[in-house]
Amino acid sequence: MKKLDPQDLPVQLAGVPEWQHDPIRGAISRSFKFADFAQAFAFMTELALVAERQDHHPEWRNVYNRVEIVMTTHDAGGLTRRDFDFARRADAAMAHYPAAG
Repeated sequence: MKKLDPQDLPVQLAGVPEWQHDPIRGAISRSFKFADFAQAFAFMTELALVAERQDHHPEWRNVYNRVEIVMTTHDAGGLTRRDFDFARRADAAMAHYPAAG
């Protein structure tokens, strides 16, 4: 997978407005908050299956009702379209958790 060209980055970032860009790390991140641990774990399970199918795995952390995700493509040395595809999938998955904040 090829690293995104710098001119493509603003367009990709606009498509995932709740994600934070870390230009030094070459990554995007977002914190998701749920009603409880069960919802957070269900969300992670859903995205784990997506990650396996895409063979593109997030860096993530879970504490009770919060899931923090960092996406970057280590092999490419920064952000690729795969990172933004996963971010959009994560954003869409939030629709399954109406009680989430």
